[in-house]
Amino acid sequence: MNKLSCGIATGTAVLVTVAAAGAAAALPTRSGSDQDASGRNPAERLIQRSVVRDADGTTYTRYDRTYNVLRVIGGDLIVKRTPKGQSSTTYNAAGRLEVPSATARMSPAAAERIGHQLAERATLTKLSSSRAELVVHAGAKGARLAYDVATRGVRADQTPSMLHTIIDASSGKLLTASDEVKTGTGNSMYSGTVTLNSIQSGSSWLLKDSVGNYTTDLNGSTSGTGTQFTDADNVWGSGTTSSRQTAGVDAQFGAEKTFAYFKNVLGRNGIWNNGTGARSRVHYGNSYNNAFWDGTQMTYGDGTNNAKPLTELDVAAHEMSHGVTENTANLDYGNPQLGIYKESGGLNESTSDIFGVAVEFYVNSAADPGDYFMGEKIDLRGNGTPLRYLDKPSKDGSSLDCYNASTIKVDPHYSSGPLNHWFFMASEGSGARTVNGVSYNSPTCGGAPAVTGAGRANIEKVWYRTLSTKLTSTSGYAAAREGAITSAIELFGATSQTCLSVQAAFNAITVPAGSASCGGTQPPTGGNLLQNPGFESGATIWTGTAGPITTNTGRPARTGSWKMWLGGNGSTSSEYEQQTVTIPATAAAPKLSFWVRIDTSESSTAGTAYDTMKPQIVSGGVTSTLATYSNLTTTGGAYAQKVFDLSAYKGKTITVKFTMSEDSSLQTSFVVDDTAVTTG
Repeated sequence: MNKLSCGIATGTAVLVTVAAAGAAAALPTRSGSDQDASGRNPAERLIQRSVVRDADGTTYTRYDRTYNVLRVIGGDLIVKRTPKGQSSTTYNAAGRLEVPSATARMSPAAAERIGHQLAERATLTKLSSSRAELVVHAGAKGARLAYDVATRGVRADQTPSMLHTIIDASSGKLLTASDEVKTGTGNSMYSGTVTLNSIQSGSSWLLKDSVGNYTTDLNGSTSGTGTQFTDADNVWGSGTTSSRQTAGVDAQFGAEKTFAYFKNVLGRNGIWNNGTGARSRVHYGNSYNNAFWDGTQMTYGDGTNNAKPLTELDVAAHEMSHGVTENTANLDYGNPQLGIYKESGGLNESTSDIFGVAVEFYVNSAADPGDYFMGEKIDLRGNGTPLRYLDKPSKDGSSLDCYNASTIKVDPHYSSGPLNHWFFMASEGSGARTVNGVSYNSPTCGGAPAVTGAGRANIEKVWYRTLSTKLTSTSGYAAAREGAITSAIELFGATSQTCLSVQAAFNAITVPAGSASCGGTQPPTGGNLLQNPGFESGATIWTGTAGPITTNTGRPARTGSWKMWLGGNGSTSSEYEQQTVTIPATAAAPKLSFWVRIDTSESSTAGTAYDTMKPQIVSGGVTSTLATYSNLTTTGGAYAQKVFDLSAYKGKTITVKFTMSEDSSLQTSFVVDDTAVTTG
């Protein structure tokens, strides 16, 4: 994690002044730079973290933010730009930063003492001194000055920890907490005779490949960099635990194959997407049985019940995938020991399980055929059972099968269960089935209909796109559903089996439906004849001018993140969006309804309609205007619902059209959301 130094003074008190957000002289327009479009405060600065580029040139640029040099926690955002120059922004937590307090009333030393006490409460031992950094915390309820207190320690199972406690800089209250070290489950994996891409250095060979994946021996320690594994004849290990090299072989093989999977299948060039490999450190002793990602490297320990190195292939992929997650959505684990639970932690852990499974299938080793289990060879319980089951997660005794309101109060290793369950059903379908010679039985939740699978390869791509272009650091299951359905539409189309399987599998783990939905054979929900009625599937189904369907935060959506923003340009322009539906002849009382929000920089009292928006019906080549809205009909910053009788169109196919015309100066924004054509 990169951090910016803000030069905090030490002592008994500290006074830091942050410039308050000034009031804008005029309403921001929809066009222009990111700062204009999003309404960000001039004190904010963006730090680019990563870029994902589609084949058509569309980019998804992920940023972190600073505010008057202070790092913003929870301030991450994604800017989508199309080849035509249209842009939209997805924020995590707070959008525009408004810091209610400009003074840090608590000293760094006081914050460090609180952080140290919280680390003790989290049962960490071997604590080092804490350090406090003044930051801005952008939470769901707004932004405030805070301290990020980092304390290094060791957990009860001897896994290292770097605990971050975010302390309100005025009250000393704990706002949130998370750990840099992401733990996974592991086992001793024997992959048979494998080919390693080792390189030569002088007269010795290194357990290192050309892109920089390399493996070191911690020699029984739980920290440090370790010693590079070397060999004279490039024949590594014995296939048994009698050779320390055997553990290094499995770790290196796992790192190389995981790198190859992300590059060859998903188009990602390593953890950082820059071609750089990862370091694997092997602890070969008998003091702990975890594998973990600590922000720069993967580390594997030993099982205390069998003294085997924890270097299984799916564990390598699991740990490396924590790194990929950290460098994309950076899904926050929270800290259950301190009562900080976040659904994003479960998504983080499940992401690593999903790609652990994916890599195992990708390698297709005869010694370890691909399956939907994790840790199946560790025998941690002593009865030959896997550590995790993706077809029915609850079989491990702790994980959840289904999503519900209490999922957020579960440890991330177990709140990962519903998404694991989703991945299996979306890939293979629900019910009893045999995959790669292994029998599974994956029931749906809450009486949901059976799911037809779309194939694991397609679902892997959908989830990676969701992770890399849709989710932010505190995204939960609702955002996962919206993002995955939208990603499936973008990759495979709204009527594809992949989209339908993604949607049905979320239904089958009881994640409530949002606005994103597939097309095809599934009818619109709630009797609404319009598809994508709230625009949450993005610029799909509706046709017309590029740009109005957007997540641009310069104007709020009524529900969700997407809306249709017509106008707001402040220059001569015309725009429209439309969709065609058929009204049944048996419709009792068909109606068109929508919500609209109108604001203007024009005069709203001078009597001249400079800018207009019209809802229209096109039927049989005839266009009928239902109403005309303008700069004279503003809604005072609120949404107002409009309803129109469509009885004259029973038994006809019609086009619902929204059209806008704006003059050469001063903007008027017509923002439409939550449209519906109902039959009565």
